[in-house]
Parts: sequence; structure tokens; C-alpha cells
Amino acid sequence: MSTKLGCIADDFTGATDLAALMARSGVPVSLRIGIPDTAQTDTTPADTAPIEVIALKIRTEPAEQAVSAALKALQWLQKSGADTFFWKYCSTFDSTDKGNIGPVAEALMAALGVDQTLYCPAFPENGRSVYMGKLFVGRQLLSESPMKDHPLTPMRDSDLVRLLTPQTSRPVGLIDHPVVSRGGEAIRRELAMLRAKGVAHVVTDAVCIDDLSAIADAARDMQLLTGGSAVALSLPALLCPEHIGKNDSSGRSRTPPAAKAILLSGSCSAMTRQQVTRYRATGAPALRLDPVELNDQGLSQTEAWLSEQDLSHAPLIYATAEPDQVAHAQQTLGAAKAGELIEQALAHCALVARRLGARRFVIAGGETSGAVTKSLAVSRLDIGPEIAPGVPWTFCRSGEAEIALTLKSGNFGSPDFFTDALRIAEAS
Repeated sequence: MSTKLGCIADDFTGATDLAALMARSGVPVSLRIGIPDTAQTDTTPADTAPIEVIALKIRTEPAEQAVSAALKALQWLQKSGADTFFWKYCSTFDSTDKGNIGPVAEALMAALGVDQTLYCPAFPENGRSVYMGKLFVGRQLLSESPMKDHPLTPMRDSDLVRLLTPQTSRPVGLIDHPVVSRGGEAIRRELAMLRAKGVAHVVTDAVCIDDLSAIADAARDMQLLTGGSAVALSLPALLCPEHIGKNDSSGRSRTPPAAKAILLSGSCSAMTRQQVTRYRATGAPALRLDPVELNDQGLSQTEAWLSEQDLSHAPLIYATAEPDQVAHAQQTLGAAKAGELIEQALAHCALVARRLGARRFVIAGGETSGAVTKSLAVSRLDIGPEIAPGVPWTFCRSGEAEIALTLKSGNFGSPDFFTDALRIAEAS
């Protein structure tokens, strides 16, 4: 089956978020973990879907490495037949002055020979909106939300034009809500006016689902669109109408027979902190990892604790911590080393848990999800039922085992997400 829409996501939780939303359409969606092996050959990819999503782990990589990986992903998607592309990043626009949102977008534009693209991170269903170019998290400006203290990409500005400008070499503009609210044709006219002025990067306001539909309609003939997952929700119906209803994997019951589970949380977002607190209150076994202690003592005590657990009680191993605790670890070890220690520890715990019989894995945090899926050698995911908007159960093979895996962005889900995930897995 030839691919029509090719998507590149900057982390693994974002990729599952995107795939889950597009799978709602009933169009077959395939999610690849990392760049497929055939990207390095002249072989035409086989067994492809109308919509292919490639999950990369490049959100916090140096810009040069992020660009290189994105271009390799683009080449594979083009060989699969895709002629329209979507560059997916977080709905909180997680980045730094050096990238990676702008540099990757410009590299994709150059490779495709396009002179303009749209940026729309809004996800109203999860409380992310853009108004007059300012990104809101719920009722808070991004810069006043808990994202201001993110350990890797602290977001201290809410103005998307101002955030994007130092990341790009060409002019950045805005289509504000008065234009967006008038629909797709008004947006197209504004795009043409901005293009005539040499504006290559266009941020769009969006505060509701109707805004997103209008933006997607206006961009239906653009070869490259960028944003959070929500703006892509309308793309399957616009680009692949003949495949609607042919998805035989979305929502398919593939829950592994073994109910043993492990929860692994590396995110320190405000929502994940609530989720960890709420889950611990259920009395489930839980162990907190501290990067300073890991650096001094290694993983032996953690592995011993895990080996003693009854995985039918779904134990939680977490590095989720308050901002002051994160700051202490980063000051002691350095931010990069502290993060690497946690990622390596949780990835190792996933392998130990699989050996002990775990077949359901709940993972919280983008960097953690990348480390865990890599350690489990997962290469492709089938999309299952959504636990929360943009957070589905997925099904895959790891070693000799069939497993269920959910990859949760730190800020997504309700406070009861962990118990909800286990309940939905049991009911599937």
C-alpha cells in the first residue's frame, strides 16, 4: 500500500500521540520507532500504510544531529511514496534558541524545495491554545506554566514568533485569530500575502477544533506542515479519503495474555508528579530513583528490589521529582549526566521486568520513552485504544514476547492516568 502522508516526530511520546489522533479517522497508520533499516538501501519499503509516522529521539539533540536524522527519515518516507509531510513537535513548543524546531523545518523545506510552511502547536483538547501568537497551557501563558522549569527545555517565553525567529534564517510571521476564525480561504489569502513579503515560517493562532480544521484545510496543498498532533487530526480525511474505515489495527484487542505490568516514570512535569502521587496513594509498590544515588551506588539495589516484586501488582519505579530536587541533581552531576543516569536506569528496569514476565509497560516522559523502547528493541507499533487524548496503548513485539506499551508525554493525561491505563488494558 503506497504512503500518502509521511510524518516525522521529534520524540516517541509525540509520535504515539500523533498516530493515535490520526488513527481515529479509520485510515491505517503505521508507527515506526527510529529510521527503518531500508533507509540506507535502495530497497523500496514494503508493508507500508497510507500514513507512516517515524518516531525519532531528537528533541534535545544538537541541531546538526537532529537535522541529519530528520532528513534520513524524509528520504525513507519519500521512497515509501509519500508526497505530503508533517513535522511533529510538542504542543508546548519544547525547544531552545538554537532549535530544534526551526532548524529541522528549514532543512525539510530545503530538501522538498518549498518556500513556506505553517507552525501550529495548539492542542485545545489537552489545554494548549495559541492566541495572538502567544502559547497558553490551560489559562496560563507558557512562560508562567510549569514548563518554565522544564529540566531540559525551560520555556521562559510564550511568544511563538519570538521563540522561532532565532532558530530560523528566514522571516517569521503570524496569522492571528481574526483571520483564522474566517476559515480556510481567508488563511490561504493571508499565506499568499505573507509569501509575497518573503515570510517563510508562519505561526497560526488556534483556540478550538474548528480553528484546527480551517488551518488543515488551508494547508491541504502545502507539501510540508508542522505542529503539534492536533492540527493533523483532519489530514487523513483530507489526504486519504479512500482509505477511511480500512484501519484494521486501531482499537484492535491485542492485549497480551499475561497481566504482569511495570510502570516507569522519568518525567518531572507537574502533571506526572500528580500522577505518581495519586498512584502511590493506591498502595501499589513504588521505588524512587535518585540520580546522585545511582551515580554512587549503581543499579544493584534497584534491580534487587524489582526482582522481589509481584508484577501482577504493577509496581512503579520513578525518577519524578520536584523542581528543587531536579536542580540539586543537576548541580551535583550536570544536567546531561543526571538525565542519562535516569534514562539508562529505567531502560535497564524495563529489560529486567520483561525477563520477569512483564507484558504491559506504562512509560511516562519523552526521553524515558525513547530509552525504554530502544532497550526493548521495538521497531514498529500498532495503535490500540486511547487512555487519554493522544495517549494510546500500543502493541508490538519485544524479543520473543508480545507486549503492550504506552508512551505518555509528561504533561498529558489526568491525575489518575496510571490506574486508568491499567484498567483499560484489562478491559481490552
